[in-house]
Amino acid sequence: MLEFQTEVVYLNWDMRLSKIQIEHLAFSIVRNLLKDEKILADNKNKLVEEVNILLTEEFLLEDKLDQEVRELLNQHMEKIRSDNIEYQTMFKMIKTKLAREKDIVL
Repeated sequence: MLEFQTEVVYLNWDMRLSKIQIEHLAFSIVRNLLKDEKILADNKNKLVEEVNILLTEEFLLEDKLDQEVRELLNQHMEKIRSDNIEYQTMFKMIKTKLAREKDIVL
């Protein structure tokens, strides 16, 4: 089983992980899978590059979903405040619903 020790940082709706962190994550995934003989690869560097691309696309997809949720909540901010609804709870509910509708795995 792979274990990752990562710190999630939110900066102005940018990706949670830097490009370097994603590259390192891709390298670590491939290295551990090869080491544990879970996969075989003719070209390790090419595989790392492909995993890096996939990870980046997935993080970007989730970031876009987060932005969509923020925009929806901002449109209803007055109602959220007047009804004393907790923003983070509503954010999670809407994000989960939209992810399900869009077939996004969180």
